[in-house]
Amino acid sequence: MRRFFVVLAAVLMLAVFAQFFLAAMGAFDTAPKEESFGPHRVLGYVILLFAVVLTVLAAVTRLPGRLIGMTGLAGGLVLLQAVIAAVANAFGDAGAAGSTAGKVVFGLHALNALIIFGVVEDVLRRARELTRRPAAASTATASDSITPAGGPAR
Repeated sequence: MRRFFVVLAAVLMLAVFAQFFLAAMGAFDTAPKEESFGPHRVLGYVILLFAVVLTVLAAVTRLPGRLIGMTGLAGGLVLLQAVIAAVANAFGDAGAAGSTAGKVVFGLHALNALIIFGVVEDVLRRARELTRRPAAASTATASDSITPAGGPAR
């Protein structure tokens, strides 16, 4: 099940990476804002749902608490993205004619995206480490073994 979690974490990482691509496509598209950022918005909601499902899977399979927490943090940060976008839009369109406050808040949207990328990368790295630990434990040398008396062999 841990290997399955690693695969799903890698899929989440690819989705976050694709999200950056879609944001850039929307930013340089000449279509109206609603149309050009549509794919970016949809993938954002998919990432949110996927992060929540991945968090539940991590908890059900009893992965380490830090990994569960980091996966949940990724979902929370994705949810924060929607809040940031809503607040920025409340200040006015963040386009060329938009308010300065709206543009500043949308800047936080980009910074939060970088944090999401780092958190998801950390989740993937930790998940990979979990799948490598059993192999490392089985290749322990004889000097690492424990004697019948309970102390380390010398």
